[in-house]
Amino acid sequence: MTSRPLIDADVREKIISNPEALLEDKDIMSALVAANESTMGGNIVDLRGIAMERLEARLDRLEDTHRSVIAAAYENLAGTNQIHRAVLRMMDATEFEAFLHDLSGDVADTLRVDVMRLVLESEDATPNAAVKKVGEVLQVVPVGEVDDYITQGRNMSVRQVTLRQVTAKDTALFGDKASYIRSEACLKLDFGPNRLPGMLVMGSEDPHQFTPQQGTDLLTFFGGVFERAMRRWLA
Repeated sequence: MTSRPLIDADVREKIISNPEALLEDKDIMSALVAANESTMGGNIVDLRGIAMERLEARLDRLEDTHRSVIAAAYENLAGTNQIHRAVLRMMDATEFEAFLHDLSGDVADTLRVDVMRLVLESEDATPNAAVKKVGEVLQVVPVGEVDDYITQGRNMSVRQVTLRQVTAKDTALFGDKASYIRSEACLKLDFGPNRLPGMLVMGSEDPHQFTPQQGTDLLTFFGGVFERAMRRWLA
């Protein structure tokens, strides 16, 4: 007695000629396992099927982890390239006024932030003609104001880089743009011995651009380069 094939002859021939393709198809194998389990009845435990389900779940988790790692690597590389471009643009300036203009223009655009502010402490915080000439990008404040701004008046240590979400009432530093700034990065600057500290503040309308959970390595590097560039102008 000969058995009669229950599937199309062409399909059957393809499966017989290349069975590996069938085995590598996850959806087909899942369907075959499910069909096999349905024929076994409810009183039989298929340990092989359970093991396959666990292996499939583990494979799915590994694939998700792999995708996350690849995405994080690309994001880190993109961020590194972004910082490098901003540093090169910042180093182009040959005059302090041009340096500040680039900071609020091309450098801010490269870093994809909406506002940049350079804050310098001074014994005399009264704005003079030179400060007014460069516009809002440069803010002169009384001694101690940098730490107060970073800590928001709380008794806590001052980190070199602080990332946080903000509201309009917290962002008077940004002037007429304060109403739409929703996150900021504060980089405390050390200009060397016997000099008052400064601060570079980046503001973004995206509340998720700067959050405390993010890494700060790239911004720490950028702040270090900025400090050294500023020392040239302060010399």
